[in-house]
Order: sequence, then structure tokens, then C-alpha cells
Amino acid sequence: MIFLKTEEEIELLREADLVVARTLGELAKWVAPGITTRRLDQIADEFIRDNGCVPGFLGLYGYPASVCISVNEVVVHGIPSGYVLNDGDIVSIDCGAVTPAGFNGDSAYTFPVGDVAPETLALMRATKESLYEGIKAARPGNRIGDIGHTIQSYVEHRGYSVVREMVGHGVGKKLHEDPEVPNYGRRGTGPLIKNGMCIAIEPMINLGSKNIVIERDGWTTRTKDRKPSAHYEHSVAVHHGKADILSSFDYIKEVLGDRFI
Repeated sequence: MIFLKTEEEIELLREADLVVARTLGELAKWVAPGITTRRLDQIADEFIRDNGCVPGFLGLYGYPASVCISVNEVVVHGIPSGYVLNDGDIVSIDCGAVTPAGFNGDSAYTFPVGDVAPETLALMRATKESLYEGIKAARPGNRIGDIGHTIQSYVEHRGYSVVREMVGHGVGKKLHEDPEVPNYGRRGTGPLIKNGMCIAIEPMINLGSKNIVIERDGWTTRTKDRKPSAHYEHSVAVHHGKADILSSFDYIKEVLGDRFI
């Protein structure tokens, strides 16, 4: 069931997404060669709690960390570990925070680590651009399939592939609500988009094949061909006849400056 949100609930979701945005901005200060992904998780956990929220992912479905940190060929759900970031890596950090009122923020950003290969940077730019193209399609009267079709068309035209098994989702008092929001699809299909609908749109786009593998830990999801994958996500509220982005990459941009993708 799709739960349409009131204006008050949308503002409560925005508060949660502000904490997520600021957390990703804090992590942008630390993403560099030599740091472990476990240390990044610790920094995120502390920052979220210091800002009056709790990590949205920790313990969810049994997930063992506060953020998902996915390096290079890992598409999503990478578990923080002793892995040390290297020059040339890319790292997707997916972050969630829950406010005391119980509302979930959710956003993800793929960071470059040092000097990244041009073809990988191009993948990152196209993935992020496809996110904003998909957001434009999230307006009343359209259907969820219009979002996926827009993202798929944008990236496939540029030679990239769309992960099928992992999708975006509704967001509210639960992190994952209806409807599912695929990054592929046909125009005019799926649930009707209405004012009050709040969704997380999150393209997961591969440099090579769309095929993925889930590792033995049950979480880590990587490309089958081990080529890089990029992932960007915004939480969006549809109201006043258009898409309103609740999360933000502005705090990341403030830190990265010219290195902002």
C-alpha cells in the first residue's frame, strides 16, 4: 500500500534527510586514500547520533553497520571492513538516519578517491545526471515506469547498463515502503504518481554488464564482470505538482569543490 504524506510529514522527512546530507558532507572530508571503510562507518555513526538521530540501516534486516560502503565493482550493500581505500577507487556511501519522530532519511553518493580513471568518472557523471533526469519525471499524472524509462534511456544511450534486481522505493516511517521504483521500465506503466508520494530514486549503473552477484555474506552485491558501478540517490516528495528533493548533495559540494562530480 502506498501511503501519501501530508505537508507536515514531508517536512519531517526533510529533517531526516538534512541529517543524512550533512553526514555525507562530513564523510566527504574523510574519503581519501589510506582510510578504512570501517573508520568511515564509525564517523557516520557518531555524526548521525550527535545530530539527534539514529542510523537507519544498523540492524535493519540484520545489516551489521550504520552505512553501506560499496567500493569499485560493488554495486550496493557493501559492509564496512578493514579495506583501505586506494588511489583510483570509487566508493558509494548509502546513508540513512531516523529522527526521534520516526521518519527516515535516505541518500547515497559515489565519491572519487584520488585520481580516478576517465571512463569511471564518465560513468559517475552519467549516473548522477540520470538521477536528476529521473526526478524530473516524478510528477503527478506520470507513472513510476516513466521514472525508470527516463533513467534507463539516459544511461543506455551512453553505453552503460542498469541493474535490474535492486530498485528505489517509497520512504516514510519505514525506510522501505511501496512503491518500488525501478531504474528501468516502460512509459505509462506502474503506479500513478500523486501529490504526497515520497520516494527514494537511486540509479545503480554499471560500466559493463547489468548482471550482478551477491557474495556469501548475503549483502555485498557486485557486478558479475567486476567492472565499476556507480550509485546516487535522493529522497523526493511529490507535492505542489512537482518533485521536491528532500536530500541534498550541497554539503558534499562544499567539501569537494572542483572535485565534485
